[in-house]
Amino acid sequence: MAAIYYHIPFCKRICSYCDFYRTARLSTLPDLVSAMCREVRERRDYLRGEPILTRYFGGGTPSLCSIEQLSKLLRTTEELFDCSQVEETTLEANPDDLTAEYLAGLRSIGIDRLSIGIQSFDDACLQLMNRRHTAAEAEDAVLRAQDAGFDNLTIDLIFGVPGFGGASFERSVERALALNVQHISAYLLSIEPRTRFGLMRDRGELVETPDEVCDSEFRYLHEQLTAAGFEHYEISNFARKGCRARHNSSYWQGVPYLGIGPAAHSFDGESRQWNVASVERYLAGEAPEVEQLSETDRINEFLMTRLRTAEGFSLADFEARFGLLRRRELEREVQRQCAAEVLVRAGDRVRILPDEMLISDRVIAALFVD
Repeated sequence: MAAIYYHIPFCKRICSYCDFYRTARLSTLPDLVSAMCREVRERRDYLRGEPILTRYFGGGTPSLCSIEQLSKLLRTTEELFDCSQVEETTLEANPDDLTAEYLAGLRSIGIDRLSIGIQSFDDACLQLMNRRHTAAEAEDAVLRAQDAGFDNLTIDLIFGVPGFGGASFERSVERALALNVQHISAYLLSIEPRTRFGLMRDRGELVETPDEVCDSEFRYLHEQLTAAGFEHYEISNFARKGCRARHNSSYWQGVPYLGIGPAAHSFDGESRQWNVASVERYLAGEAPEVEQLSETDRINEFLMTRLRTAEGFSLADFEARFGLLRRRELEREVQRQCAAEVLVRAGDRVRILPDEMLISDRVIAALFVD
């Protein structure tokens, strides 16, 4: 099985926190869609005939694409890849793009899951983040999607926003739960250089939220969402039973995927490729960069991706991939981390407790091999 990701890097407005490659030059969108279809054709053999299980439109703001443009990308893919077993086709969307007409069009071309970027239900927080919708507009968009027949919806929240913790953050969680969606993704704000928030921090206009406050907000999320029946199955992701994000889960399980579009990444099990982070250079046909993964790279990537999830990893699976000697080396460090109560081992399986996942990076780094 395999997956396909389409990167649409256009935005009408740049969010204060965003460090992804994006552009506001919407005039090149038609040319980009044509170039992406060309890339699909040129890379038809990349996945070695594996059937496509999931398709995902990310960005940027994919909901800036017309129904015809999205359909063109899907139909081109279906002509060249085995899409007969597709289980999930997701579109990331801004709330103010989701008109009743647009939603009906999405369903007509096979989009069956929406990822709606809300981030907060506090209007002042949305304004600080330079979002182009209000809390009321976000709620209305979710209700319209439900009325249109979408029964697999995920919404995004951000926590750790300076000045918007406490009661403000708690109200956002309450309003998210009241919408009765199937999935909630909640991300810790990271203030990066070259973003508006980064510049504000450098000028002393924004002070990062202390780690202990972020940890408290994360634990509140975990407690409230799991009490409401959500499964905390990955660091940033919560789902009702049967509603995990299949596409993103494939990344964490090492499934091969093809990334189409500027700045999109691809993985075939042995190497990684990434396209140039420039619409202009992508349109000019610049070739992707390629990195062959060493055994060390593959081991560390295995640990990093599996330990993001509630299931963790199987030692038998690790041994089958990397050998008995590597397993024995890993088990020694696992034993130390279990003694420190940051890892849990149950039989063959090793994992991080979900309410401790915010510290997963440093736990995982302790297991990395050189």
